[in-house]
Amino acid sequence: QVQLVESGGGLVQAGGSLRLSCTASERAFSNYAMGWFRQAPGKEREFVARISRSGGNPYYADSVKDRFTISRDSAKNSVYLQMNSLKPEDTAVYYCAAVSSIVRVTTPTKYDYWGQGTQVTVSS
Repeated sequence: QVQLVESGGGLVQAGGSLRLSCTASERAFSNYAMGWFRQAPGKEREFVARISRSGGNPYYADSVKDRFTISRDSAKNSVYLQMNSLKPEDTAVYYCAAVSSIVRVTTPTKYDYWGQGTQVTVSS
């Protein structure tokens, strides 16, 4: 069982930045690729970014490319999402998730473990 805890959400003005963190309880953190997803009210959960087990091959949704950066620190069992140039449409609950598959996966149902989510609100 892998437990994931997100932090770093909050209220920010459009154009601002936030850094989300997700810490995993699992010592074998490096066995999992990690992803970030988000869910706005009334909408389905959508893929934001993914990073491989080794920390390479970051992959982003088109809507956040060039604004968001995913990274991981295996020594801290943590994955991060640096969000710059935030827009009101980025407002959502953000979730981190872990997947054991080595295949690039962007479908939420394919992920094995989820955090509880952290709220990000971007005001205009």
